[in-house]
Amino acid sequence: MQFHLNGYRPGDPNVAEPLPAAQPTDDLPPAVDVLIVGCGPTGLTLAAQLAAFADVKTAIVEQKAGPLQLGQADGIACRTMEMFEAFGFADRVLKESYFVSETAFWRPHERRRSEIVRSGRIQDVEDGLSEMPHVILNQARVHDFYLDVMRNAPARIEPHYQLRFADLAVADDGSPYPATVRLERVGSRDNGQVKSVKARFVVGCDGARSAVRKALGRELVGDSASQAWGVMDVLAVTDFPDVRLKCVIQSAEGSALIIPREGGYLFRIYIELDKLKADERAASLNVTSERLVAAARRILSPYTLDVKEVAWWSVYEIGQRLCDRFDDVREGEDRTPRVFIAGDACHTHSPKAGQGMNMSMQDAFNLGWKLAAVLRRRSTPDLLRTYSQERQTIAKDLIDFDRMFARMISAPPKDPADPTSKGVDPAELQRQFVRQGRFTAGVVTQYRPSIIVGEPAHQRLATGFPIGARFHSAPVVRLADAKPMHLGQAVSADGRWRLFVFAAAEDPADPASRLGGLCRFLDEDPNSPIGKSRRAGDDVDAAIDVRAILQQGHRDVALERMPAFLLPQKGRYGLRDYEKIFCPDLKNRLDVFDLRDVDRARGCIVAVRPDQYVANILPLDGYGEIAAFFDRFMLG
Repeated sequence: MQFHLNGYRPGDPNVAEPLPAAQPTDDLPPAVDVLIVGCGPTGLTLAAQLAAFADVKTAIVEQKAGPLQLGQADGIACRTMEMFEAFGFADRVLKESYFVSETAFWRPHERRRSEIVRSGRIQDVEDGLSEMPHVILNQARVHDFYLDVMRNAPARIEPHYQLRFADLAVADDGSPYPATVRLERVGSRDNGQVKSVKARFVVGCDGARSAVRKALGRELVGDSASQAWGVMDVLAVTDFPDVRLKCVIQSAEGSALIIPREGGYLFRIYIELDKLKADERAASLNVTSERLVAAARRILSPYTLDVKEVAWWSVYEIGQRLCDRFDDVREGEDRTPRVFIAGDACHTHSPKAGQGMNMSMQDAFNLGWKLAAVLRRRSTPDLLRTYSQERQTIAKDLIDFDRMFARMISAPPKDPADPTSKGVDPAELQRQFVRQGRFTAGVVTQYRPSIIVGEPAHQRLATGFPIGARFHSAPVVRLADAKPMHLGQAVSADGRWRLFVFAAAEDPADPASRLGGLCRFLDEDPNSPIGKSRRAGDDVDAAIDVRAILQQGHRDVALERMPAFLLPQKGRYGLRDYEKIFCPDLKNRLDVFDLRDVDRARGCIVAVRPDQYVANILPLDGYGEIAAFFDRFMLG
């Protein structure tokens, strides 16, 4: 984290400067750049991203009376933790959350089928998959952290509560604010009052029953719900030995999942209920919390469960549904999208893989930087077309996985004493769980080639950084201060592109080296994307942040001999930025070049998007290719 660039300022460095007042929650502006409908994790992720830009006017509205107090979602995947690091609150999540380190599997006893026995125990996340763990934390706390980011960021965003989306209209008359949204005041003395807001863009983050989606005429299409599950967070006394482990339980009485919660005492249990008839809804089953407790006791037999308090409970249906597009562009139209939907508004699935909240927040992270880049005139409007293209495909992949995984968990356990019995072999469920570990960790997303994802022409230069996949961080040592850290910590949610320059096997201080030549191109050549994107008053890294990773140990390199471009002068005082150059962590034998299979002889450039995905791999001397790639979407 960097601060004091433009002068010393006491106080919390997380609070951005200058210091405008926060937007009052009862004073909705008449026109905004982006109007976000819904204050769930999707909407707050989007608002937190847009809050980084003081020149983007954003408003977020919510029909509830205030911030969420008790959330339903709780699983936070490794990939999401990487994103939280970019937003600056991963450490707060890590401090409060439960770490999912291992998963235990339970099945019916071979002879006493009414009793369960442990059948296996595995590591939850494979080694080296991410620098971040899989954790559990109440969704409401994640909301709190996002709200803090929004309040302290340059745009100073606060939600506008008690406003329900009524309808929208989009004009096709060239208006700078083509969307008009009508919002109805609810739950106050002004109940029923209607307010209109004009917007350049509207984003519906308003859940599975999204009014914004309905206003677009789009539908969630997919499997009808056929299985009901109950879920409850409880404080209980039990002799079940794995109550503080994530558990997958298959019993003769049904299936259950146990998810320990933060704090050391609370745990969540998902309980299989009845099969649903055609057109039947879970609400019609008249389930009570007492019934859920009784079902949990039967499933856990011979272990006891004495529930002291049910903190929260609900009943839900398993169903996987998807929209065909995530924006308002119709088949055959050739125009910039103006209205978008994200999260549960455009895809729904079961909570078994723990991807609902995670997937939704990734939607918003994908869209947020693109909206900012277009609104700030740093990228062409074509950039906005990639949102639906990328996220709809990823959502379909998740739903296909979720459908298979949910069916396996809901299926009865196969009886080994009866070869004709139907169901799932518990051992096969465990094997499948291991195989799908990367999916549940959220790290399998890989975007296809587009204007912002290159073809794999030079993938061989860094096979450990697959183009289109998330940037897989690795340990490094910062040259200037010898700080061991992860390279991914250099990627903040600030809308900037990153060029990670992995130096070739040469003296990096030699002006004739490939690193030296690249620095001269980026700094001086009129075709450089750095120069093209730089505006009056900008620091050199305002749009594209260049970081170099050398092959030498940090004690074997003279900082003062490095290219001046990698020690840029910034801010009103022209202070030098000493955080652009890194070396391998040789002390701990964690060489990033080996860990990510980077070509030592030639080196390479790993271009990383603002949402932490690898956009391209390019050679150090491929100046024309570098310029051509950024020319596809970036404005001068």
